[in-house]
Amino acid sequence: MKNILLFIKENLAVGLLLFALFLGAGNIIFPPLLGQQAGEHITSAMIGFLITGVGLPLLAIVAIAKAGGDLQILANRVGATFGIIFTSIVYLAIGPFFAVPRTGSVSYEIGIVPFLPEGAADHWAPLLITSVIFFALILVLAINPSKLVDRVGKILTPVLLGVILLLAIKSFISPMGEPGAAIGKYTSSPLTEGFVQGYLTMDVLSALVFGIVILQALRDMGMSDTKKQVKTTIFAGIVAAIGLSFVYIALGQIGNTSINAIGTFDNGGTIIAKSAEALFGTLGTIILSATILLACISTAVGLLTANAQFFNKLFPSVSYKTFLVIFTIFSAAITNVGLETIISASLPVLLIIYPLAMVLMVLSLFDNFFKGGKIVYILALIPTFFVSLNDGFKQMEITITPYVNILKALPLYEQSLAWLVPAIVGALIGFVIHKLTKK
Repeated sequence: MKNILLFIKENLAVGLLLFALFLGAGNIIFPPLLGQQAGEHITSAMIGFLITGVGLPLLAIVAIAKAGGDLQILANRVGATFGIIFTSIVYLAIGPFFAVPRTGSVSYEIGIVPFLPEGAADHWAPLLITSVIFFALILVLAINPSKLVDRVGKILTPVLLGVILLLAIKSFISPMGEPGAAIGKYTSSPLTEGFVQGYLTMDVLSALVFGIVILQALRDMGMSDTKKQVKTTIFAGIVAAIGLSFVYIALGQIGNTSINAIGTFDNGGTIIAKSAEALFGTLGTIILSATILLACISTAVGLLTANAQFFNKLFPSVSYKTFLVIFTIFSAAITNVGLETIISASLPVLLIIYPLAMVLMVLSLFDNFFKGGKIVYILALIPTFFVSLNDGFKQMEITITPYVNILKALPLYEQSLAWLVPAIVGALIGFVIHKLTKK
């Protein structure tokens, strides 16, 4: 019995670590927006969102564990050049290009804007001042790594969960209002729209990077057996998945019932901030603001540190601190374009790279079945890239007519999932060629 309890305790600790890694400020702002926009179709939309926001990250963690914990090693199965390019793009996406500037913008939207005088948020100065102070603090913490960030993370996760739990309970007991009408693609295809919107959490991309953190934690616990590591990772992934599901569903419910009380917004940060005020008054806003600010600091330090370490390994002639300074200044500059612009700019890129990440991840889980045949990866990823590239163009309102006319014949084209069938067909052709070549 003691052994069983010890096993659960150790595995639960790893699961909570994984959950804490995932739970950043970005995960807080998208479910409320989905809740508002999905309206009466909230259930279908949330199922789609949970697939990309919870289910696929869990598979990604398992895939990375089986691959030895390193994204570049996994991507190298396609080719060394692809491994370097794809891994670099993933790091930059969850680093200085999108995810880190998003932490600065969310800090401003939730932590600062509610306390500004009326109309002040329309001026550029408050955001600039906030971003300078925020990223100066981030730089100090990241240049001088200490247990401070780790402690903040350990304290922050239960506090953030507690705040969300309070908001969720209050919104269920005394809802702010009824759901509004679904808008946009949520009216006709809520499931697939929720699936695509789940890309914005960047959880699959993050999972591909976090895998090595989990494996290192298991090795520190004295676990060296690969099979046991994978089993423990699956258990930890389930714990994290349950936690993330609760967070997403609770925040989706808050957004879904908020329209009558606060109105509609295109910014999830504004929705959750105004909902906190509507449910608990000024005290609710203060508690939420402080918690989100800490979450943003913890997330930004972790992501910038990971990026600086990766590119320092890739280019040893440039020091870790140099990369850190460059990425921090770049992130601060991008923050000043505003949260909505950052999200709008990130979606076309995510529509291109997310399918590649998902196909790579799924194939890696079946790697033993086709004995690591490189041709299987290549023939699955090439059509995936060309189709998802068009999805990115479509989001940017760029149309290449002959290209589009061909792709329109594919299933799920309108839902930005047309890459799915070509990826499967390409993998099957690659598998047949691999088998014939071996013979």
